[in-house]
Amino acid sequence: VIRPEPCHVCGSRIRFGKTAIKCCQCQLLLHTKCREQCPSLCTPRPHHHAWPREGVLADFAPSAPPLVPTLVVQCVTEVETRGLTETGLYRVPGAEQLVREWKQKLLRAGGALPALSSVTDIHVVCGVLKDFLRGLKEPLVTFSLHPAFLRAADIPDDAARDTALRHVVSKLPPANRDTMAFLMLHLLRVSHNPDCKMDVLNLSRVFGPTLVGHSSANPTPLAIMEDTPRQCKVVAHLLSLPPNFWRGFVETEQENLVPV
Repeated sequence: VIRPEPCHVCGSRIRFGKTAIKCCQCQLLLHTKCREQCPSLCTPRPHHHAWPREGVLADFAPSAPPLVPTLVVQCVTEVETRGLTETGLYRVPGAEQLVREWKQKLLRAGGALPALSSVTDIHVVCGVLKDFLRGLKEPLVTFSLHPAFLRAADIPDDAARDTALRHVVSKLPPANRDTMAFLMLHLLRVSHNPDCKMDVLNLSRVFGPTLVGHSSANPTPLAIMEDTPRQCKVVAHLLSLPPNFWRGFVETEQENLVPV
């Protein structure tokens, strides 16, 4: 069990990491100890619909908070389980074909994702996460709030800048805000691990274009040139915000996330 759910026989919750039984026809879920009380007949349910090939972040988010897509949670969990000793995490590219194949496999699966433990190279998992975020119709920093993030990051006074960034983060759509918080906490853990050799500056260079992007879907060459250094600056300052600020968005419903 990844997402805790109630047993359909006894009604008590099956917790994360526990083994359960699920019917492949009707998706009925129950404790192994409740198998004998399981009804013998079932009604097949329609298969889970695949996610869209592209969309805004909310299209992939669950219905219950925190609104972090399962794909993001699973990639981050896999990276933190076995990748925090890898040098150049997120900077070293994974095999492009494998990244593309696994991304499509996860998108086709929808919410019922196959295990990433079978992906030998952890850099492929990192590549899937980055490619998913890059492929969104709109970055985590939405087009409408993009100028506000850039302005906040340009404030020279540290306290005033942090206040402005907190304010503009809180104005993001809930799915973007929760996913941003989840990723910031993850990237902070990566930056604090000396084996990765990926400090805040390195991570901001990797994730600036992906998370911040531009103020439109089709930026001009001039906008691309001007935005690139400022994107990194935004991510670096977001990573300088205290972890408790980010935890406030994702830990209120922590049971709904895969523990990391």
